[in-house]
Amino acid sequence: MTTYDDRASLTDLTTTAERVRRSVEGVIEGKPEVVRLSLTVLLAEGHLLIEDVPGVGKTMLAKALARSIDCSVRRIQFTPDLLPSDITG
Repeated sequence: MTTYDDRASLTDLTTTAERVRRSVEGVIEGKPEVVRLSLTVLLAEGHLLIEDVPGVGKTMLAKALARSIDCSVRRIQFTPDLLPSDITG
């Protein structure tokens, strides 16, 4: 059963998600589907692998998303000799 608090929380979540979406779309123009899917992954607490050709804004998308939720971004350049310990410490 849905209570008032549940509906209020859902409204707050929707408002916040919309604000983040508008913020990221202000930086990443012309790719609303990419922004929507990225936000969906963020809300689902999943992992996002961004793959595309060079120069299309992958790093910019990650930075804009992070700035919108007051987080930081760490970029990892994968190489054939990269080990898990190189990432996790």
